[in-house]
Amino acid sequence: MADWPIHARIEGPIVMIGFGSIGRGFLPLLERHIEFDPDRLSVIAPDDLDRALLDDRNIRFLHQAVTSDNYRDLLQPMLSEGSGQGFCVNLSVDTSSLDIMKLCREIGVLYIDTVVEPWAGFYFDADADSAERTNYALHKTVREEKISSPGGATAVSCCGANPGMVSWFVKKALTDVADAIGLDYQEPATGDQQGWARLMQQAGVKGVHIAERDTQRAREPKPLDVFWNTWSVEGFISEGLQPAELGWGTHEKWRPGNACDQKDGSNLAIFLQQPGANTRVRTWCPTPGAQYGFLVTHDEAVSIADFFTLGSGNSPEFRPTVHYAYHPSNDAVLSLHEMFGNGGNAQSHHHILDEDEIVDGADELGVLLYGHEKNAYWFGSQLSIEETRDLAPYQNATGLQVTSAVLAGMVWALENPEAGIVGTDEMDFRRCLEIQMPYLGPVQGYFTDWTPLTARNDLFPEDLDHDDPWQFRNVLVRSPG
Repeated sequence: MADWPIHARIEGPIVMIGFGSIGRGFLPLLERHIEFDPDRLSVIAPDDLDRALLDDRNIRFLHQAVTSDNYRDLLQPMLSEGSGQGFCVNLSVDTSSLDIMKLCREIGVLYIDTVVEPWAGFYFDADADSAERTNYALHKTVREEKISSPGGATAVSCCGANPGMVSWFVKKALTDVADAIGLDYQEPATGDQQGWARLMQQAGVKGVHIAERDTQRAREPKPLDVFWNTWSVEGFISEGLQPAELGWGTHEKWRPGNACDQKDGSNLAIFLQQPGANTRVRTWCPTPGAQYGFLVTHDEAVSIADFFTLGSGNSPEFRPTVHYAYHPSNDAVLSLHEMFGNGGNAQSHHHILDEDEIVDGADELGVLLYGHEKNAYWFGSQLSIEETRDLAPYQNATGLQVTSAVLAGMVWALENPEAGIVGTDEMDFRRCLEIQMPYLGPVQGYFTDWTPLTARNDLFPEDLDHDDPWQFRNVLVRSPG
């Protein structure tokens, strides 16, 4: 048994909402690195597939869904039980992050989640227009709550791998780029948002891809009418059917004909009238090189663009273009192809590939900072399934990148218990990565001379911007002409 470092202690009750692939993977990290009374840990989940892991540890389990009707009656007594400050760890789908966060702060309990999640029905509400179903709209509700209710018990919002860890990667990658081009600068303080935005502008960064390639490969072929994924199928389908969405940079000179502005706010993000998981973009990761990714909406596309905006209002001095560029596992790509071929209707069966079903591969997740003097720089985690098995049980490589970020966010919250509502862009990235790094496999940076115009086939005419390779016009995969 390794001598795991203890990073913090929780004196009060712990309530974990959800016990799917992320919940079961997070449990051993919680046990290793945070001191707590096991008798005061409770898990609430609508299914009990992995209940044996809890029963073996004598952990209290409540087999029930958390809903808008019952969340207060369920959670408040459990989080207020006994002495000491409690901690709510929300790792579920179909539970309102905002409502549960507000309840926790009312009763002085710490809180963390991995996404701004709405109550069930939000993603598939036919009566809502596209703008209302974007992550910009969800992100805005948390930012408004932060402004209207400053300070108080810490609530860490959107602290998984992405959103979450990738925000810490962006700051580290930005300092790497600044060093590489010989920029004379002083690293801004954690909370100096305008200082970080100025540094990105001075470094010449035009935008950021959250560039990911999942090469984890199952031992058996995917059967028909089953959606296979390496993480939550429900979560991927939900976000994949939201409009494609991206933070919109000040350097952009063109935008798609079906692009829309938000109804209000700073217009820092736009969305396309098409589903993100059926929208392709060109990007680059170290192992495969050039690749297609899906422009799936994610909170970090909004939060990173927001954090690195220099100036205010609808015409800021500087803002990067930011979006997800995700190539999931081949089985997930096949599942998406099957789903969209059936009108976007999901398969009748869903399945998450666990660590025993995956024969090899890695999840290469990082950030590609582009447009600067050295062209582009990818920085991130290259975690293989083999390394994952050695590092922690009950999860694949994709899961461990998420669960280790949750651990880092919890430790940060325990070290900063009165920080109010906090996004991962606002946290001490060096401290968080210090906690998380042992679980990420190789974490490295790579410069590349690839651009979206590299090796473009000239057999068919394309409407491209050859003067500025990093225009979104060149990144988005469109029909020729």
